[in-house]
Amino acid sequence: MESIHGISSEQEIIIQKARKRVIEAIGKNMDLYGITQSIGHLYGLLFFQNHPMTLDKMGEAMEMSKTSMSTGVRTLVDLKMVNKVWEKGSRKDLYEVEMDWFQTFADYFSLKWRKALEINLSALRKSKNELHALCGQSQGDAALQAVLQPDLDKIDEAIRYYMWLDRLIDVFESGEIYNLVPKDAPPPGQ
Repeated sequence: MESIHGISSEQEIIIQKARKRVIEAIGKNMDLYGITQSIGHLYGLLFFQNHPMTLDKMGEAMEMSKTSMSTGVRTLVDLKMVNKVWEKGSRKDLYEVEMDWFQTFADYFSLKWRKALEINLSALRKSKNELHALCGQSQGDAALQAVLQPDLDKIDEAIRYYMWLDRLIDVFESGEIYNLVPKDAPPPGQ
């Protein structure tokens, strides 16, 4: 980590220890976002920077190759957790953390769940259509109807869930979630 100027070495040790603790915790929990602990540590490093960093500087600070840094930063940019920024006079790419963790969570939730929703709804609808077609061809076959109807009921319930999830994602994407669950609210019972 970068040395802090203008403070005593004892104070710097305490600050660096506190930062390292937070970085370690962030790294351990980044699996919630589907990323590795080392990329989580990279995010933590950028979190405590007061200025954008180049891949070279990140690599030096984390003692990792520029290639590893590039892969990690690309992952964080794709998840909208890190932003590429422009700085006058710099010819290298610079990166900084998206400091709005509320938005980061909303973006991540929306991105991941929208993709899952689309895949699952597509599979459910295709299967429902196939089973309905089979159901229509076998009107007099009670045994087949007895097998098909529970499957169709389960598929309908799954579709109902994904339609609800679609509306929930819309609430995150629109920011309406903050009307329902404010960013700053008193603890329950107060």
